[in-house]
Amino acid sequence: MTAPPPAFTKPVVTDTPPDSLIPYDEIVQEALRAVVGRVLGQVEHSGLLPGEHHFYITFKTTAPGVDIPSHLIARFPDEMTIVLQNKFWDLKVHGDAFEVGLSFNAIPSKLYVPFSAIARFIDPAVNFELQFQVQGENDDPATHHAAGNDARAAEPVEDGSNVVAVDFKRKK
Repeated sequence: MTAPPPAFTKPVVTDTPPDSLIPYDEIVQEALRAVVGRVLGQVEHSGLLPGEHHFYITFKTTAPGVDIPSHLIARFPDEMTIVLQNKFWDLKVHGDAFEVGLSFNAIPSKLYVPFSAIARFIDPAVNFELQFQVQGENDDPATHHAAGNDARAAEPVEDGSNVVAVDFKRKK
């Protein structure tokens, strides 16, 4: 005589995901910010942007560690987008930040931006975009000020291809 099959219990499905003891969202954010650092590091090392590549970098102007001139904070009190294309100098990439010289209304300025302050990184030449959650960010990530530095204006392509959006807002 064979034993009856074990009783099957259907798993309970809830709308609330279990709390993770592993900070996956922080790990992924850190890894994707490392992509930005590596790309900027290659530009720093070569001294120029390859081909048609250029970058739109949106960052929170009042995030911890950001160091920009006060007139830029007054003009962009929440966030701003810079363009690294034709008119930038002294790009230096550090383990957790980058610094660059840019001109705003013909006034040269030096910016220091931690990678943790970056909300968006776009390379329109290849339709590549990364979006990040910035610590303490409560704003709609699509809302940002236009690029403020003196550079040739080109609008990023927003058709959704090659876009990596990382949004780890949890329901609690």
